[in-house]
Amino acid sequence: MQSEQSIYILEKMITIDQLKEILDRTEALKRYLNIDAKIIQVEEEQLRTQAPGFWDDPKKAEAQMKKVKGLQAWIDGYKEVRALADELQLAVDFFKEELVTEKEVDDIYQKSLSAIESLELKNMLREEADSMDCVLKINSGAGGTESQDWSQMLMRMYMRWGEENGYKVTIANLQDGDEAGIKQVTMEIEGPYAYGYLKGENGVHRLVRVSPYNAQGKRMTSFASVFVTPLIDDSIEVEISPALITWDTFRSGGAGGQNVNKVESGVRLRYQFKDPYTGVEEEILIENTETRDQPKNKERALQHLRSILYDKELQHRMAEQEKVEAGKKKIEWGSQIRSYVFDDRRVKDHRTGHQTSDVTGVMDGKIDGFIKSYLMSFAESSENNN
Repeated sequence: MQSEQSIYILEKMITIDQLKEILDRTEALKRYLNIDAKIIQVEEEQLRTQAPGFWDDPKKAEAQMKKVKGLQAWIDGYKEVRALADELQLAVDFFKEELVTEKEVDDIYQKSLSAIESLELKNMLREEADSMDCVLKINSGAGGTESQDWSQMLMRMYMRWGEENGYKVTIANLQDGDEAGIKQVTMEIEGPYAYGYLKGENGVHRLVRVSPYNAQGKRMTSFASVFVTPLIDDSIEVEISPALITWDTFRSGGAGGQNVNKVESGVRLRYQFKDPYTGVEEEILIENTETRDQPKNKERALQHLRSILYDKELQHRMAEQEKVEAGKKKIEWGSQIRSYVFDDRRVKDHRTGHQTSDVTGVMDGKIDGFIKSYLMSFAESSENNN
């Protein structure tokens, strides 16, 4: 009788099917991630780091260490999932013997589910650039102060997302709006899989709200475009022709006006790019005011140029020309990916259909639901095309 009652209570808590699903998904991850092979591979790669003269070539050595760290991260991620699944199995058994509470079992179940979903999501990021840091640029659309204010709200949203997820966010260049907000911003977001998670943010973001800048209290529609490119390091070779580069320097001011009228530390790089596949010519313009050191700003601007050129080649190989040409799209209705309707308390992604009423949470950086739905949709479409 006690056993039947325990099973009845267990089914109110988590079902036997839910426990089985956790165990099955854990085993599936072991196969998908090829964990046994990765354990052998990481041992082999670690042996290479112990070779004499390993650090003679620092760049090569750093790339090797990054490779080892990347492999180990997959193994550690799976070990965490496995440990939680085993703990859940044990907790269910203990619950039947009244050694743990219903809440304790539920807590372990939620932790297990969260860890599995996180690793499954990361497993979708298999493209060459997914594991890289990224450059995220926001441009305000037509509409003056309203669009510039919206651009600043988006900047804050991505900064909060970065902070919540432990990423380093650096402002590489910022142009203030005429009265409020910003005209554009370039941010570097550094951390594991930053590009992979944020690549789906590429496109036009549309805001509908009663504008605080409109005296009649009318609903206004504003647009801002977001461009995301992988931030590559020196381990990836990208061909740049110095003859196609021109430099300007200018006096740059930070948030408090530091550096204004003192030194020309800001740099502006212009690169005359010709697409080798289409023959289309364009000028790539990059500005950097990150530090007061002009040579460092030049170095970062060149890194951004290399990242942009790498992204163009990557997108061509992936046959996603719409992303390569994203910078040329007009900031209008046609290319919007997501709408933020404040009065109706709704944020909706038009590509995946994912939506939420938690507008405040989204603007505070809680965009993981949109990221996950895009990656799942992207993975499904890739499988269907294969």
